[in-house]
Amino acid sequence: MIKTPYYLIDKSKLLRNMERIAYVREHSGAKALLALKCFATWSVFDLMQQYMDGTTSSSLNEVKLGRLKFAGETHAYSVAYADDEIEEVLAHSDKIIFNSISQLQRFAPASSEHVRGLRLNPGVSSSEFLIADPSRPFSRLGEWDANKVAGVIDQVSGFMIHNNCENSDFDLFDQMLGQIEERFGELLERVEWVSLGGGIHFTGDGYPLDAFCARLKAFAERFGVQVYLEPGEAAITMSSSLEVTVLDTLFNGKNLAVVDSSIEAHMLDLLIYRQPARMAPCDGEHTYMVCGKSCLAGDIFGEFQFEKELQIGDRLSFIDAAGYTMVKKNWFNGVQMPSIAVRQLDGSVEVVREFSFDDFVNGLS
Repeated sequence: MIKTPYYLIDKSKLLRNMERIAYVREHSGAKALLALKCFATWSVFDLMQQYMDGTTSSSLNEVKLGRLKFAGETHAYSVAYADDEIEEVLAHSDKIIFNSISQLQRFAPASSEHVRGLRLNPGVSSSEFLIADPSRPFSRLGEWDANKVAGVIDQVSGFMIHNNCENSDFDLFDQMLGQIEERFGELLERVEWVSLGGGIHFTGDGYPLDAFCARLKAFAERFGVQVYLEPGEAAITMSSSLEVTVLDTLFNGKNLAVVDSSIEAHMLDLLIYRQPARMAPCDGEHTYMVCGKSCLAGDIFGEFQFEKELQIGDRLSFIDAAGYTMVKKNWFNGVQMPSIAVRQLDGSVEVVREFSFDDFVNGLS
């Protein structure tokens, strides 16, 4: 057996998401770019690039990774580019999207021969968390003033609008897109492409794909634009797990189990948003609070139900563990970094990356 902890990416489960993305591409005319900020494990890009049109990024490093490892288009976006990185960003991208008019103008000479876009902020979003809300008060994410954008419209050929966040409600998506059309319609008519960003959970079970496709197609035809989607979670949802082993059990008012992983180090987003990890099945009569092995008191994966009492050495599996995990994993407490394994379509499992003490040392100085 593979030594825990490790992330396990199942290509057969990943393929399900890819097929739904392909359906949307075919029936809506939209193109799909993988959002590397969510998932950048390039060992499975061989499968994903068959069903997607390229990648989108949030930094120079992601731009370079997308160009190097993923076929198709490479879109570059960053909240702010530094003077010493703009040349490389342009060299490794097909389109560059600026977050502000200020950045667009600052790098106008350098990017004059490049396909350029600008991020718009429509002032509405689906986020339930202030920390993730791009339309929060005083947000720095994109330009709000249509009149100001109109003044630089001749310098760009497209827009990026990212205002969805884990949005599984088509009606809400439709409503917000209508508000975008109303607020920026005159500008949308003057560009060639529009990215509607990520955060749209259209690969989830029960999502009305045909209505979604029709809405995207109608938007594209109304404004005469190529629509892009930037799925992150939607591309990899339910495709992966974090495999761990029970190291200790104790009772302190509740049954506790300590595992060889850490939510702060290996599933950081759950700690940030104060959400429990997920496990399936989870319907037995024995309740345990499963805890990480770091020194953080709140290093807790959650409470789960098991069919039998847990024993030292038992293996547990946290599901839906791909998004914002491997890209955020860290060496807090020096806790062993999970390996990365891939279950191929033929069922064989391959460990594609292991981390050692040298990786821990070389990340410091």
